[in-house]
Amino acid sequence: MKKIIFSLLLISAFTLNAQVDRSKQPKPGPAPEINLGTPKTFELGNGLKVLVVENHKLPRVSYSLTIDNPPIAEGDKAGVAALTGSMIGKGSKNIEKDAFNEEVDYLGAFINFGSGGAFAGSLSKYGDRVLELMADAAINPNFTQEEFDKEKAILLDNLKSGEKSVPAVAGRVRNVLAYGKNHPKGEFTTKETVNNVNLQDVKDFYRNYFVPANAYLVVIGDVDFDHVQEQVKKNFSSWTKAVPPSYSYSKPSNAQYTQINFVDMPNAVQSEVAVQNIINLEMKDEDYFPALIANKILGGGAEARLFLNLREDKGYTYGAYSGIGTDKNAPSTFRATASVRNMVTDSAVVAFLDEINRIGVEPVSDEDLRNAKAKYVGDFVLALERPQTIASYALNIETEGLPKDFYKNYLSNINAVTKEDVQRAAKKYFQINNARIVVVGKGKEVLENLEKVKFNGKKIPVMYYDKYGAKAEKPNYEAALPADVSAKSVIQKYITAVGGESKLKAVNSVFITAEASTQGLVLNLELKTTSSNKFAMDMKMAGNSLVKQVYDGEKGYVVQQGQRQDLSGEQLGDLKEQSVPFPELNYLNDANVTLEGVEDVEGKKAYAIKVTDKRTSYYDVETGLKVKDVTKIEQAGQSFEQAVLYGDYKEVGGIQFPFILSQSFGPQKVEFKVKNIKVNEGVSDEDFN
Repeated sequence: MKKIIFSLLLISAFTLNAQVDRSKQPKPGPAPEINLGTPKTFELGNGLKVLVVENHKLPRVSYSLTIDNPPIAEGDKAGVAALTGSMIGKGSKNIEKDAFNEEVDYLGAFINFGSGGAFAGSLSKYGDRVLELMADAAINPNFTQEEFDKEKAILLDNLKSGEKSVPAVAGRVRNVLAYGKNHPKGEFTTKETVNNVNLQDVKDFYRNYFVPANAYLVVIGDVDFDHVQEQVKKNFSSWTKAVPPSYSYSKPSNAQYTQINFVDMPNAVQSEVAVQNIINLEMKDEDYFPALIANKILGGGAEARLFLNLREDKGYTYGAYSGIGTDKNAPSTFRATASVRNMVTDSAVVAFLDEINRIGVEPVSDEDLRNAKAKYVGDFVLALERPQTIASYALNIETEGLPKDFYKNYLSNINAVTKEDVQRAAKKYFQINNARIVVVGKGKEVLENLEKVKFNGKKIPVMYYDKYGAKAEKPNYEAALPADVSAKSVIQKYITAVGGESKLKAVNSVFITAEASTQGLVLNLELKTTSSNKFAMDMKMAGNSLVKQVYDGEKGYVVQQGQRQDLSGEQLGDLKEQSVPFPELNYLNDANVTLEGVEDVEGKKAYAIKVTDKRTSYYDVETGLKVKDVTKIEQAGQSFEQAVLYGDYKEVGGIQFPFILSQSFGPQKVEFKVKNIKVNEGVSDEDFN
C-alpha cells in the first residue's frame, strides 16, 4: 500500500511540474498590505497633538517633535532660523549644556534639535528621562550671548567657504531663479543678513514660530499609551499656547520658454547642470504615484535613464539624477542635475533634454516599469525598519490630509501605476518647453559651445546671472593685457616674489609633509623633490599607503592599492616636468611657455601661463605668487581636469612656500595643510628607489 501511495505522489508531482511553463516569468502576487499600527492620539490644551504607536518588538522608543509651519520668510535677517535651531538643545534654563550632553551620552540616547522641532531615541527604560530632557531643552532654551556669538561665527565661516563652492552657488541660484529671492524658498543667507541678526532676533523668532499650535509629537516604540499621555502632559503642558504669524507670498511661475541661465565661476573644474521647472503636486493628488514612478524611471537612481545615459554610456559625469518635490503650502520643483566635465557641458545639456523629452512622448518599457516598481517596494520595506520612517508616515497622514489607509495601500497603489499613467505624469510635471537649464561653470571653457546648443531644431537662448541669481552682463574674456607683460615677465615676477633666482638655484631638495581631513578620515602627504629631477610622493591613511609615485630622474612608477605600474611615454614626461622644486626656473627661457590671458582665481585676477598642452599655471597679478595649477588628464578614454590651489605662503629658509594645497578629485576637494618643510635636508637617493 505504501508503494502505491508513493507512486501516486510521484505521478502527481510530475504532472504538476509538466504543467508549469518555465519559459515565462511568474506573475507577481498581490501587493502585501502594510500595517504600521494605528496611532492613538490626544491633544494638550496648548494645541500640541500627540500620536502614539505601540510597538513592543524591541525595547526602544523614539520621540519626534515636528512644528508644521508653512515656509517662513526671514528677509534681511536670513539666517535667524538657522541660528535659532543651532542654539536650541544647548542645555536649558534648568540644566547647563555640558551636564545635558553628558547625561544624554550616559543614557546611550540621542537628541537632535532644529528650528522646526526635535528627535530623540533611547532604550525604553530610559524613555521618561529622555522625553523630559528633550522637552526641557525645547521649551526652556537657554539663549545666551556667549552661545549666540559662537554659533554666529560658525555660520559666517560656513558661508565664507561656501562662496567658493560651485555646488553651493548652483544650489542658491537654482532656488532664486525658481521662486524669486523674496520667496521663503528662494531667499538665501549672506554675511550681511547674518550680521543683521542679534540675540533678541533669535529669541523673537523662537517665541513666534516655535509654538505648539502647529506642533505634533509622534511617539513610537515599547511604550504604554496611558503612561505616555501622563508623561507628555507632565513635560509639555507648560509650553506657552501661541499661534505663529501668517504670511502670503507671490506665486512663482515657470519660464515662458526653454532657456539656459548661466553663472560664470572661473574656479569651476566641473559644470553644475540642472534642468528644472515649477510644479504643483501634493501627496494626496491622484498623480502622486504616477509622478513618483515617472521620476524613478527617469532619474531616481543608478538604474535610471539619466544615470545610464550620462554616466554609463557617455561618461560625462559621476552620476545624473532627478527629483520631484511635493508641498501642500507652496509650489515645488522638478529638477534633474549632474556635475559634468567642462568640455562636455553643452552635450550634457542636450542629453538631459533628450531623456526628459523621451519619457513624455514615448511609453516606457514593461521592464522599466517593472524595475521601478520593484525598487520602490524594496526601498519602502527597508525604510520601515527605522523608527524615524514610521514617525514620518504617521505624521504625513495627519499633516498632508491623507486617508488613514494611505500607507496600508502604498504598495498596491505603486503596483497599480500603468505605462499610460507614467507618460501622462511625465508630460505634466517634466515641462520641457518651460524649463530653466541652470548652468554654473567656467565660462571661458564652456560658454562658446553652450551658446550653440539646439534642441528640436531650435537654438536655446542663454541668459546671464551672477552668483546670487541677479541678471548680469555676458562675461568678457577678451580683456587686453598690458603691453609690458609676457610669459617671461610673469615667471620672473614669481621667482622674485618667492625669494629670487639665486636662492632658488641654491635649493638641492625640498621635503614637504602635509595633512588633510576628508569625510572624517585623515590623509598624510609626503612630497620630496630634488634639483636633479627626482620626485617622490606618498599619500597615506592610518599609516597605509594609498598612492605612491616615484621618479628617479630616468624612470618612474606608481603604486596604487598595492598594485605597481611602471610609467612610460606621456605619463613619464609629465612627471619629469614637475620633478624639481621650482619648475619656473626652467620656464624662463622656454619658448613653448606662453601667456594665455587673465582669469579669475578665487576672486582675484591671475595670469594664465600655458606650460604644456596639458598643464596651465596661474600667477596672481598683484603678488606674482602661483595660485593654481590645472592639469588635463586622460584616463579610461575620458578627459578631465585636475586642479591644485596654492595659498597661505610662508617663509622657510628665505623662500616663500605655500602652506595650503587644495586638490580636486572629481567632485571631491581636499585641502592639505602643510605641517613641515625642509630645504636641503631629509632627502636621500634611497627615497627614489
